[in-house]
Amino acid sequence: MRSQRSDTRSAKIQPLLLTLAPEPAVSTPRAAHPSLNSSPFFTNRKVVFLLASFCCLLWGSAYPAIKNGYAMFGIVASDIPSKLVFAGYRFIPAGLLLLAVAALMRKDIFTLTRRSLGQVAVLGLTQTSLQYLFFYTGLAYTTGVKSSIMNATGTFFSVLLAHYIYKNDRLSANKVIGCVVGFVGVMVVNFSDGLMSFDFSWLGEGSVVIAAFVLSAASIYGKRISQGMDSVVMTGYQLTIGGIALLLIGYATGGTLAGFTLKSTTLMIYMVALSSAAFALWSILLKYNRVSLITVFNFMVPIFGTLLSALFLGETILEWKNGVALLLVCYGIWLVTKEEAK
Repeated sequence: MRSQRSDTRSAKIQPLLLTLAPEPAVSTPRAAHPSLNSSPFFTNRKVVFLLASFCCLLWGSAYPAIKNGYAMFGIVASDIPSKLVFAGYRFIPAGLLLLAVAALMRKDIFTLTRRSLGQVAVLGLTQTSLQYLFFYTGLAYTTGVKSSIMNATGTFFSVLLAHYIYKNDRLSANKVIGCVVGFVGVMVVNFSDGLMSFDFSWLGEGSVVIAAFVLSAASIYGKRISQGMDSVVMTGYQLTIGGIALLLIGYATGGTLAGFTLKSTTLMIYMVALSSAAFALWSILLKYNRVSLITVFNFMVPIFGTLLSALFLGETILEWKNGVALLLVCYGIWLVTKEEAK
């Protein structure tokens, strides 16, 4: 009798426990958060090509913008501290702008865990602060032509790092050939007598290569963080934190920024807008796509930089090397993206 009663009770209690019990872990996988793992829009090949090219166009426009900015604010080539202050004024508002946009889109920007805040701080201090610190140092001790070419090595670093970190992003003949062809295109667009000089110094060319490596490693780290965090929020925080560090380092080492006029302020606003848009879109593309597919587009930055510098700074644009370089870079990108599409 007791056995029958206990069986009856357990039969009544079991359905109640099943309704109160949490769902098994297997029922809450990626499907519960599809936005963190896949996006048909941002993985569409045409969208990737257009957005990645747009980011490179924006970064390419930064070449003449920065050059004009230095002239307007009276920053000489060797004044690295003032360049860091200039960069801080550019990145802090860019980061805050992205956080404001995220808030307007009803994204949660104030409830980051201690771990998440630490991750975006590391990302900001490396991808923005450390990278620009090395880049500006190298730029002061080598030519602009060599800096542009050495900075393009970042694509190689990204492809190599992705090979060892991601199982689905291994090296292949097409990727290697595509990267080499793209790099040759960067060399062609920067071809001059200065390329015949193969002298190398760690303070000059070495610093630019280190900056390229830091940017590549930090971008892959950012891809990892973005899997559990909104890309716009992540980029907003990292630009703000990195910009603050650059500003503090610049002022601490004697940097200044003076000469704010309507013209120079308008230029600064444009640079803030291009930084926020380009970095946010690039982070989203890296989040949803393979590293090698996105980073190969970096070869287009110096191409756009050269063309836009010619347009806005009055330099010669109709040169054979510009056309050849553009063809080589496009062919290199096609080789890599053709393989990715398989």
